[in-house]
Amino acid sequence: MTRLEERLAALAAAGETITYGALARDLGLRMAELTAALEATMEADAAANRPFRAALCAARLSPDTLPAKGFFAKAAALGRPAPDLVAFTASERARLRTNAQ
Repeated sequence: MTRLEERLAALAAAGETITYGALARDLGLRMAELTAALEATMEADAAANRPFRAALCAARLSPDTLPAKGFFAKAAALGRPAPDLVAFTASERARLRTNAQ
């Protein structure tokens, strides 16, 4: 398990979210590196029919603590479009919490 995957698993178990910037700082990654790593986790999650662990990330300025637009674009590209961003995010996070227990 990578450091990113470990951090996301800990967040899921605690029922927490984190901003992209805070996660990048925690892991010592540049934002582009973090984005690429999160997209790779999304691809693995889609292939394994798991909830998207990247849903635990939140855009800094999002009033609803939603992930960035790129998250939803990637989800759609992987065959899981989100017509209701808030409901989709809440569902993914709830599934992650349930799977972490």
